Amino acid sequence: MDEDNRTLPSDFTLIGLFTHSKTSGFLFSFICIIFFMAILANGLMIFLIHIDPHLHTPMYFLLSHLSFIDMMYISTIVPKMLVDYLFGNRTISFIACTAQYFLYMGFVGAEFFLLGLMAYDRYVAICNPLRYPVLMSRRVCWMILVCSWFGGALDSFLLTPITMSLPFCASHKINHFFCEAPTMLRLACGDKAAYEMVMYVCCVMMLLLPFSVVITSYAQILITVHQMKSAEGKKKAFATCSSHMIVVTLFYGAALYTYMLPPSYHTPLKDKVFSAFYTILTPLLNPVIYSLRNRDVTGALRRVLARCNGVYVKPREEC
Repeated sequence: MDEDNRTLPSDFTLIGLFTHSKTSGFLFSFICIIFFMAILANGLMIFLIHIDPHLHTPMYFLLSHLSFIDMMYISTIVPKMLVDYLFGNRTISFIACTAQYFLYMGFVGAEFFLLGLMAYDRYVAICNPLRYPVLMSRRVCWMILVCSWFGGALDSFLLTPITMSLPFCASHKINHFFCEAPTMLRLACGDKAAYEMVMYVCCVMMLLLPFSVVITSYAQILITVHQMKSAEGKKKAFATCSSHMIVVTLFYGAALYTYMLPPSYHTPLKDKVFSAFYTILTPLLNPVIYSLRNRDVTGALRRVLARCNGVYVKPREEC
């Protein structure tokens, strides 16, 4: 009897975000603007970091790769959603769904690790400033990137085969706007124990381990800042860390809800809202937060614009 409820892999139907005809046009325009602004903002961030010598530091080297990851994983989700709305098509093939799932898990997993390890950079900059060139050398930066991409790739290669090899029930309607892990699990039939175990291990590896690095690093930073006698030094230390802490809180908060809370806390609407937040909004917020709260980035932009106009702008002197 159970075999009759299972089907061979075929096309899925994405319910998507555009479910209400009255607001779908506005929502489509809003997401379209966010997508192009996210691509432009992250691309500009990468360009500025690459072209301005004042931004050739470990922090900005890592930040440029964070922007690259943001561009990649928003591009695995939003273009498909926008094109489907324009052409009135909500189907996604099994192969396309598998590819989207694989790429998304890889890019998001890499961002989890990178954001966590970037906290170490802030820890060294504030707690061991004299040893910063040694502790955050070019070799260490590349090791951080390799570890981040390895963690993301491991996440993809572990979860994708297990998820997409599960037998799916007769209904292939995905009540989401892309092929995300918890939603795909709800469509699956049969024994899910092996998948749930691997998912738990991956969530611990992908979320809790990097988050523990963030907590440990910032605990040490707070102790160091508390011991500072200079009010200016405290202000500068908090300014250095605030952008990273805002990004970590936004990204990890939404992801912890999606992957760590029990199913009883989830509803399709909540899942869509939280997923949209960290897959669509966060790639735009990251470069905005880092640029608006960082005089080095805004200074680099002014120098590039002045160079285009043939005007020399003196770099801002550090205090």
